[in-house]
Amino acid sequence: MVTLRRRKRQVFTRGPSLATVRRDDFPRMTTPETSRSRLGELAGLFLKLGATAFGGPAAHLALMEEEVVRRRQWLTREEFLDLLGATNLIPGPNSTEMAIHIGHRRAGWAGWLVAGACFILPAALIVAGFAWAYQRYGGLPEVAGILYGVKPVIIAVVLRALWSLRVAVTKNRWVAGMGLAAALLNGAGVNELIVLFAAGIVVALAQRKPASASPGGAMPALALAAIATPATAATSTASLGAIFWFFLKIGSVLFGSGYVLLAFLRADLVERWHWLTEAQLLDAVAIGQVTPGPVFTTATFIGYLLGGWTGAGAATLGIFLPAFFFVAISGPLIPRLRRSPSASAFLDGVNAASLALMAVVTAQLFGAGIVDGVTLSLAILSAVLIWRGINSTWLVLGGAIAGFLRVLWG
Repeated sequence: MVTLRRRKRQVFTRGPSLATVRRDDFPRMTTPETSRSRLGELAGLFLKLGATAFGGPAAHLALMEEEVVRRRQWLTREEFLDLLGATNLIPGPNSTEMAIHIGHRRAGWAGWLVAGACFILPAALIVAGFAWAYQRYGGLPEVAGILYGVKPVIIAVVLRALWSLRVAVTKNRWVAGMGLAAALLNGAGVNELIVLFAAGIVVALAQRKPASASPGGAMPALALAAIATPATAATSTASLGAIFWFFLKIGSVLFGSGYVLLAFLRADLVERWHWLTEAQLLDAVAIGQVTPGPVFTTATFIGYLLGGWTGAGAATLGIFLPAFFFVAISGPLIPRLRRSPSASAFLDGVNAASLALMAVVTAQLFGAGIVDGVTLSLAILSAVLIWRGINSTWLVLGGAIAGFLRVLWG
């Protein structure tokens, strides 16, 4: 009995006390009920964003930051910025890749699929509906009024996100300085990818410490491999397979803004294969810009024009499929980068540059969106309401209604 008591006492006294054990030292216990609940939360959030998130990638990222960092606290600001930096270093649609990253962090591989699909699906259906109306009636439905009211609200949303995330990228003078330099370089016309890698490398070298990993070695290699992806063979027939493979290539190699997408599409679809006219292509890009959700749903519109509903499905699947692949192979690298001092410093520089790129886009959006006293008033009112905690989704919908009514009533 004495020996038994002594052994029991040793079991309860060896090792650290419960007070010193961190929560992260224990494996997370996820029951089937918890998993289903998290998947339901992800589906609800990203279906809503896919149906209401106007304004392009910068606005989408700002809305996601509001929902998953400030409101739901699924991620810290630092974790959100790490994912933002990672999405900027891989090809494809940034906001869609961020949705996929968030889904994977929240609910594993099932969340990886659910979040991405739910963000894409509403936008793709809306764009396909516009494409049906376009083919049937020979023109675009009136959307100028919606944009008129939405743009000022989006400016306020993005400014709020930039203010919220600023602390995480001003941790020292090198990171803050590179953020400012990145904004100036991008504003002067330097390519986004060059700015991102340069910022990461400079910060990593400035804070260099002995480490086994070179600054950001994995991410640049991944990006360069994507850029080197060979183009698909030219074809003159818009078959279902040809539509899919063309947009798969675009989704695999495209970095940059919607204007870069326009250049890719024009070179092949208009000039090389003559699948579309110039006017049809511009209408397709316009619809991708003015509808909610990912801008890459331009592919859905084009796919519908070329092959009906099945063509729309093939184009949508082709352009978004690479995003799921790139997130799957890059996501696990982020914690490893943070454990390496040099790679962590590289990621800090990339994060600062990513935020700077958002600021440049916001400045451009300000010039295009604040055109009179009404839009200025909408922007100021939206900013006040956002800072008072009003959900930005309702503000975006309110702006869309206000803009539509103003155009309707002249």
